[in-house]
Amino acid sequence: MAWRLLHCKNTQPKTLISPFFQNPNPSPFTLLFTSQFSTSFLVTKTPKKYKKKRKKSESPRTKPVQHASNRNPYFESLVERDSYFRFLTKSKQFLSHQPEHVLRLEDAGKLYRELGFSRGRKVTRFIQRHPLIFQTYRHTDNKMWLGFTGFMEDLLEEEKSIVDSMEGDRVNKVRKLLMMSKNNRIPLSKIHHCRLLFGIPDDFRDRVIKYPDYFRIVVEDDGKRVLELVNWEPKLAISELEKDFMVNEDKVKKTFKFPVKHAKDLDLDEEDSRKLNLLNTLPLVSPYSDGERLELWSLEAEKYRLGVLHEFLSLTLEKRASIHHIVEFKEEFCLTRHTYDMLKRQLRTFYLAGTEMNWVVFLKDAYDESGNLVNKDPQVVFNEKLFKYAQMKDRELDCGLGGK
Repeated sequence: MAWRLLHCKNTQPKTLISPFFQNPNPSPFTLLFTSQFSTSFLVTKTPKKYKKKRKKSESPRTKPVQHASNRNPYFESLVERDSYFRFLTKSKQFLSHQPEHVLRLEDAGKLYRELGFSRGRKVTRFIQRHPLIFQTYRHTDNKMWLGFTGFMEDLLEEEKSIVDSMEGDRVNKVRKLLMMSKNNRIPLSKIHHCRLLFGIPDDFRDRVIKYPDYFRIVVEDDGKRVLELVNWEPKLAISELEKDFMVNEDKVKKTFKFPVKHAKDLDLDEEDSRKLNLLNTLPLVSPYSDGERLELWSLEAEKYRLGVLHEFLSLTLEKRASIHHIVEFKEEFCLTRHTYDMLKRQLRTFYLAGTEMNWVVFLKDAYDESGNLVNKDPQVVFNEKLFKYAQMKDRELDCGLGGK
């Protein structure tokens, strides 16, 4: 029995007491206090507000293509202008195809993609930006409707006359696009999607039948309508670079840069390096040649792709295009996924604006030092006038007309 009592006494758990309160004969109160003692109030970690915050890497969706020191404010402002007038441009196109050029306001609020406004926003906010262009009114059915103002209807008639007068020029643009494309054929849907880029009329698919000597429409097994070139025209197969070469040879030689690798021991000056690089730069490859026969990653293939993009931009109204337009013709022009990096290397000729995910490429020689187009198409002149009116109020228009 004594052995059992001794064993039980030694196996009882010991009470852990802080050294500050050590007592050989602790009282019940001391035992109760020390068992509930906690050190959680002591700061053992660096508070979150004092921690050094890591700088988040910018997303390609928001990261600018150009560094702040290299940014061209004129080109960047044009990209911002397009974003601001997105609702105007898309709504103008959509309403123009509606009967009587009107649309129920209730339906307009659901067509955010077609009309070009942000999802979750009220369409009336965007309508109010352009009081000279759009108007809302209550119809006899007691429903609110969206339509053009009388002033805008007059502008549309003016634009229609411009489109009709420039039809021959637009036909030649499409012919040149077909001559550059693989197998001289492009789906009609792609041309329609990029029609505003080249000033091609909305009803071009119907106008094609007027030119049987130039175009042929082929319906494929899947129902896709493809536009094919009927006759090759040698006079049109001359690129803008080739024309410039006849006038200013030195300028064209500086258009693209393909550096030749050489040892530092050569100690070449700038002029010698330029002459050495010409060994790679010349001869240029015509965008109207057969790019498929070139080895994919060869120097000649890269010169061909750059020539195609240069000619493509030369055919556009404003000598610029977004990534979405270029990707649209990726297969037809034998482009690769490295088009973005390829363009960035040619700083003398191209300028990339916007963000890394949504960039716009400009043909620099087509603009003056103030960021204005050297040669403006009549459609560009009309668009600039429309943007000007879109920012005006009724009173400002009256004052402007009165001043005239």
